[in-house]
Amino acid sequence: MENKKGIPSWLKIIALIVIVVGGYFAWTFYKAFYASNVSGEKKYLYIHEGEKYEDVLKSIKDSNLVDDIASFERAAQYKKYEESVKPGRYLLTPGMNNRRLVGNLIGGYQEPVKFRFSNVRLKENMAALLGKSFEADSAQFIAVLNDEATAQKYGFTKENLISMFIPNTYEIYWNTNPEKVIARFDDEWKKFWNTDRTAKAKALNLTPQQVSTLASIVKGEALHQDEMPMIAGLYLNRLKKGMLLQADPTVIFANNDFTIRRVLNKHLRTDNPYNTYIYRGLPPGPISIPSIAAIDAVLNFKQHY
Repeated sequence: MENKKGIPSWLKIIALIVIVVGGYFAWTFYKAFYASNVSGEKKYLYIHEGEKYEDVLKSIKDSNLVDDIASFERAAQYKKYEESVKPGRYLLTPGMNNRRLVGNLIGGYQEPVKFRFSNVRLKENMAALLGKSFEADSAQFIAVLNDEATAQKYGFTKENLISMFIPNTYEIYWNTNPEKVIARFDDEWKKFWNTDRTAKAKALNLTPQQVSTLASIVKGEALHQDEMPMIAGLYLNRLKKGMLLQADPTVIFANNDFTIRRVLNKHLRTDNPYNTYIYRGLPPGPISIPSIAAIDAVLNFKQHY
């Protein structure tokens, strides 16, 4: 009979070691690239201009953005992420693995900011909102908004540049610089002022900027939206006749005191180009960012006799 020998013990041990080691590396590879590493609600990673891999790693650790920082580091090192750090605002969603996260970071596939606003009065208020939403701070934004050359570049003045901001939802990347953010608003301004609106403004003998200025007064005067076309008609009639507008909201703006609830004679005497009790015609610019409803109320006013 043939002498059958079993598998030597040492070979079994080696095979077991290979299986265990192989399993360990397979699990490590899986955990580093394919296992979920983000839990809870969606989160954002902000990477500032000029930051390096060590800064990104610290932000992730300090904000507890991933469940297992060690596995993220392994994936990042394997993909050589330290050579491809890109600034931006990156979205981390529940269930996201390191493969996708690191891939997004290397590719610069950031999540845009959905910037929306309403009821903004001053350029300073707008700059503050922008500074809270984007990498640049409010000081950088107000510097651009107060820059005469920037205003002229887009066909505005320093005083009426705020009329460029049409209330809407804007998708803009977080690390976009202030100059390019302004350019994005200008794109929306041009889309908003289509052929129909431009023709209506021309029929009123007003520029789009002047329409926005009047709309800001109408918005400040109206208690309800359905009142706006009638109020617009009243002021357009006064403009046509060369009368003083005598709009209380402009007096409040001219006094730079927005706590005023009742305009008194002392307020009316304030010598300021925005005081329409003293100066004829429209003020140099809007007294707030007008709503779309207010702009369209001016363009589609109700006749006032």
